[in-house]
Amino acid sequence: MTPLRQRFIEDMQLRGLAPTTQRSYLHYVAEFARYYNTGPEKLDLEAIRQYEIHLLNERKMSPQSVNTFLSSVQFLYLVTLEMPWGKHCFPRVRIASTLPVVLDPEEVAQFFDYVPSLKYRAALMLCYGAGLRISEAVAVRVTDIDSKRMLIRIAEGKGRKDRYVMLSPRLLAVLRRYWRAAQPRDWLFPSWRENRHLSAASLSHACFDASKQCGLTKRITAHTLRHSFATHLLEGGTDTRVIQVLLGHARIDTTARYTQVAAHVIAGTPSPLDALGCKPKQKPRK
Repeated sequence: MTPLRQRFIEDMQLRGLAPTTQRSYLHYVAEFARYYNTGPEKLDLEAIRQYEIHLLNERKMSPQSVNTFLSSVQFLYLVTLEMPWGKHCFPRVRIASTLPVVLDPEEVAQFFDYVPSLKYRAALMLCYGAGLRISEAVAVRVTDIDSKRMLIRIAEGKGRKDRYVMLSPRLLAVLRRYWRAAQPRDWLFPSWRENRHLSAASLSHACFDASKQCGLTKRITAHTLRHSFATHLLEGGTDTRVIQVLLGHARIDTTARYTQVAAHVIAGTPSPLDALGCKPKQKPRK
């Protein structure tokens, strides 16, 4: 390991970046250096700009992925290498604003019927029943399930923040049935590797297989279940700020986007067309 790589890792650890973020940043910086076949400390802003164009035009990477690359090199150059540049030197690619895909309750039930095993079904039901991210669902421990208070503790979610989410009676019944069959000790969903939990990739693959077999035309991922959780709560009358806490959103405007797909909000908003002709016409004075 080079001294620069070691320093880069230490700086990310000191600033509390999540392990998944650290791995992502290391990957993007290593690919960047490999492209130019030289150390990143020898490259400049023009090299970053040309590589960004390469990612967009030749590798056809998504704007989100390109922006993750920019975040990684921004951290490397501004924090680790302490270059006298500003954040404005790393302009982000504009991301199109798209609405999340949402399943209706019947589609959710239909999807779960095709999930291949009790273990994967229980994990994906956590994503929908408690609104968890896939990385949070696979990392739940047995001791995080509080059946007396009907809560689930989410330890170090996004941003390394702990929070509690609801534990519904139906979800508890599913988890208990799974626990009696699998008898997990530490991680609720253990991996075949010792002392590791189920990987997000494995759960994502199981979700993909079920989405292909269930007959629905919508693209279904674990995050689709989380989107559906938030939208169904909103349609049921749950306050947006409560949903914000349950989802672990730092900003309310992130949660507010679900009002754009909540059917009752859209359908219940009166159109100005309905107001036309409502007032009686006044007869003209003679």
